[in-house]
This record gives sequence, C-alpha cells and structure tokens, in this order.
Amino acid sequence: MLTGLRRSCVSLFLVAWSAGVFAQPQHAMTLYDEAPKYASDFTHFDYTNPKAPKGGILRLAGLNGFDSLNPFIPKGNAADQIGLLYDTLTYHSADEPFTEYGLLAERIEKADDHSFVRFYLNPKARFNDGEPVTADDVLFTFNTLIEQGHPLYRHYYADVKDVVVEGPLQVRFDFKHSENRELPLILGQLQILPKHWWAERDFTKTSLEAPLGSGPYRLVKVDAGRSLRYERVADWWGQDLPVSRGLYNFDKIHIDYYRDMSVALEAFKAGQFDFNLEYSAKDWATGYNSPALRSGKIIKKEIKNHNPVGMQGFTFNLRREMFQDVRVREAIALLFDFEWTNKQLFYSSYIRTDSFFANSELAAHGLPSEAELALLEPLRGSIPDTVFTQAFNNPVSDGSGIIRERRLEAWRLLQEAGYTIENDRMINAQGEPLAFEFIIAQANLERVLLPFKRNLAELGIELTIRRTDVSQYINRMRSRDFDMTSSIWSQSNSPGNEQRDFWHSSSVDNPGSRNFIGLQDPAIDSLVEGLINAPSRESLITHARALDRVLLAGHYVIPNYYIDTWRTAYWQHLAQPEVAPLYDYGLMTWWYNTAVTSPSAVTDK
Repeated sequence: MLTGLRRSCVSLFLVAWSAGVFAQPQHAMTLYDEAPKYASDFTHFDYTNPKAPKGGILRLAGLNGFDSLNPFIPKGNAADQIGLLYDTLTYHSADEPFTEYGLLAERIEKADDHSFVRFYLNPKARFNDGEPVTADDVLFTFNTLIEQGHPLYRHYYADVKDVVVEGPLQVRFDFKHSENRELPLILGQLQILPKHWWAERDFTKTSLEAPLGSGPYRLVKVDAGRSLRYERVADWWGQDLPVSRGLYNFDKIHIDYYRDMSVALEAFKAGQFDFNLEYSAKDWATGYNSPALRSGKIIKKEIKNHNPVGMQGFTFNLRREMFQDVRVREAIALLFDFEWTNKQLFYSSYIRTDSFFANSELAAHGLPSEAELALLEPLRGSIPDTVFTQAFNNPVSDGSGIIRERRLEAWRLLQEAGYTIENDRMINAQGEPLAFEFIIAQANLERVLLPFKRNLAELGIELTIRRTDVSQYINRMRSRDFDMTSSIWSQSNSPGNEQRDFWHSSSVDNPGSRNFIGLQDPAIDSLVEGLINAPSRESLITHARALDRVLLAGHYVIPNYYIDTWRTAYWQHLAQPEVAPLYDYGLMTWWYNTAVTSPSAVTDK
C-alpha cells in the first residue's frame, strides 16, 4: 500500500509524464529551443552600460494628443510610453531575433512537446503600491484581455486552452495543440495588471486616471491631451535584474504633444525636447539646419535597422465593390510613380518596398523554390497563377514624371475589367465612375498623394483626399469606413500569431484588427496557419515567402517605400552606450550627461 508521500510523488510523476515534461525550468526561451545568446549567469545585455548614471530628465514629443491611459482596449488614443508602467513576464532581448529572458518570471518551463508553458514568478516582484505580483494577477490579466480587451488579444492567444494557477507564484498555460512554438514567447510578453487595483474600476472604459503597474516608471502628471510626466520608481523591485541593468536611467520622462510634425521640429531645434526620431526625408535633409546643429549641440545620427520593415502601402478596402477586381487594383497601382516621388520629394533617400517582409530573409524573391512550391501547389487554382510563373516586381519609371506606357497598361487592364471612358471619366458597365476617397490623418502625406491624384485623373479616375483628425481617423478605420488609406504592417524577425490579425478570415469582421484590406481567403488562411505552426526556422522562412508571394500577387496594396536605418536627432547632453542593439535604437539605454548643459525648456516641477 502506498504512503501518502509516495502517492503524491507518483501522482506528480504521472502528471509530468502525461504532459511530456522533463525539461528543466530555464532563465530564457527561444523559438526553436536553440541556445540563447546570454547564459543563466549573465549580468547585463551587451548593448547596455551597467554603470550608466541615473538622473536627469528626458523630454520627448508626442503627436496629435491622447485621450486614454488604457492601451489595452479598442477605444481612445492611448498615451505615449504608457508601457513603461508595466512589467512583462519576460523581457525581449534587442540583439537577438526572438529570445525572451525572465523578468516577472524568474524561471520558465516549456513542455518538451510544446503543449504548455509554466512561469515561476519572482518572489521579489511588486506592484508600485507594494503589493506582490502573484499568479492570480497573471490569470486576471489574461482573462481580462481576452474578455474585455482589444480584439487582437483573442487572435494572439487563440490557441490557449486553459490557464491554471498552480500556486501563489506559479502559473501554467495549456495549449489546444502543440504546433504553435511562438505562443510561449508571446505569453511571456503579457503586461501584468494588478487585480486588486482593477477590482473597483471598469476596464472597458477609457480613463485619464494614472494606472498602477509594477514597471520602472510611474505616471505623476497628466495634462489631458497636452503632456505627460513619468517618474522613475526609485525602489523599483526589478532594477538589479540582469535584464534591467543599464536601462531606465532618466529620473523623469516628460512628453509634450504637438498637432503638427513641422511645429514639433521647430520646437526640437529650439530646445523644447531632447530626442527626435525623424520620419520625413525632406526634414532629415534640410529641416535641421540651425545654429545648434552647426555648433554640434544637436547631433544627427543614422542607426542601422536590422529589423524587417514589413509593408507600408496605400491600402485597398476590398469591402468596396470597385476594388474586388484584381485588375482594377493593379491598374491603379501602375499610376503611382515612386521614382519621381523619391527624386522630387524624398531626396532619393528611400528604397521601394517589394515585400510584406521587406529588409529580411523572409522576403520572397525570384520564382518559388522547391520548398515553397510544396506549399503552393495544393493551392493552385485558388491563388493567382502568376505566383508560379512571375516574380513580383514593382513597375519602374525613369523619374521624369512621364509614365505613358504604364498608363496604357493600366487602361488595358481596366478595359478587361469592363471599364470605358466617357466625358473624361472612367466608368463601369453600369455607368458608375471609378472614384474613391483616400483618408489621411497626417498633412505631410498629402504632398505624396497629389502627384498620384494627377496621374489617376489623366486616366479619368477621381481621387478625393480627405484629411481627418486623429480621433475621426481611428473611428473610421475601426468601422472600416474608408475606400483607401495608408497602412503599415510591421514585422518581426519571427512572425507568428499576429499574422492572423493581419490577413486571416477570422479577423475580417473584428473592428480592432489590422485586417484593413478585408481579406477573407481560405488559401491565405492556410498559409497563415502554416507559418504560425512552422516547426523550424527554415520552415518559417519558407512559409513567410510563400505567404508573401500570394499577398503580393493579389495587389491588395500599392507598396510604398522604406529606409533601413533609424534617423535620430538629439541634443548633446544625451549619452548612449558604445554598442547599439541590432533590433532597436535603444533609447531606454541612454542617459543624461551632466557634464553637458542642456537647453532651457520644461521646468522640472
């Protein structure tokens, strides 16, 4: 007869056996169980300075205001840098493609068969009111995000079957199947919410009450829509962890909001804030010219960006009948003259985007490989034939602005689609004009659209540019009330669950998803699922390239342009480590150099 102790041991053994668990808890997780860069005894990341001094204030700029301090719901425009209030279960290394190290969770255990992940919380972890972070908080966070949060969480965590609190500091996530290798790492990125603080508050509503977190900063001042002030938590529980050493060096972070990027740039040159990440090629080329730049007080620096840049493009809304014909979409795309735009507006500083995974090994080039064909052949007949016979290439002009041959090709495609020209207007068989609205929220995009509008007008196509305020723009995007807009789909080195939110049929009717195009295609669904469940890095690359080919062949967007650097400008009193991370510009590794006088600006009250 078994003793109670022996019965317990046997029971635990059987549970472990049935779950396929013999892997020991680790300090880090990687996607394909490869060794992480940093061993369990590492003291800090290579791209941080563990001796960086603490102190000073970092002054930043925001654009277009904010009306919410709750970034987890599909309402409102959340404040910048709000993530500084929260800790995650794990911390993403910025010099590895996809490795997570323990933060709130000091140890992580993945099942050998990938059927679950277990997090062991650090007993030192505290919210900033002194209350401990527990497994109940993790369970509360997950359930709240799934039930009341942004719809994207339901896509991210769709393969989670159950969350089990195994003890005060131990929580296990069980999965519906074992093919989703990315899911444990995605769960590690959960920003943990305090159950006790939210008990008397409505999570579904926007609020300007400073929320409680366990992160390195707390929010100490809020001027609705105008400014924010964060303050470093002096006794932050995680400040001596290897993943935190050398980070979060500023005592205060102040953010002022501007309605216009041009106004913000002038404020930066006048010393009203310290750091600017520049997006405008024109401003980067000419806008910083000032006494401060010439004297060396302002520093311009390009930092190499090794991340996939994803896709930025003019987006067709397939929910509009006029855009459901691929020939119409391709014809319109032919009339965007990137070469002229790049030369005349961007000082020839941009690269044309030719992939949904641009600037990475995930991008498709040439004709499909044998491995890609193994994925694509079963879909033959339900995906464009050109996937098999033609490499995708953007049309190229000589930059003169004369695109006569492309206009003739566009006219041929439109004729095939049943369009004719009457009274200088392109009309379909029902006499309806090919006319659509392009909504924007940023004034600087208008100068890019006006030449495109002229090219369309020469073929009898009417484009109306509609500029809205940020709040109206967000609402119209969520309700899918647009014909065309400019969209960005950012990508990581290890794409996964977020692809459902981008392209999958299950996201088409979710107002908070990024399926702006309105894709609802079983073939694309199968490629997305295959990518998410890829069993190896090689398989992931193959699936990404196959998906890329099908998306490009569908002409769902007009690809825009990108740069492969971060264009940073900052005042000389900001210092940074000698080594920059591969996949970030690392602003939170910088510090305030007290040996250099900063420009007078925001009073530190």
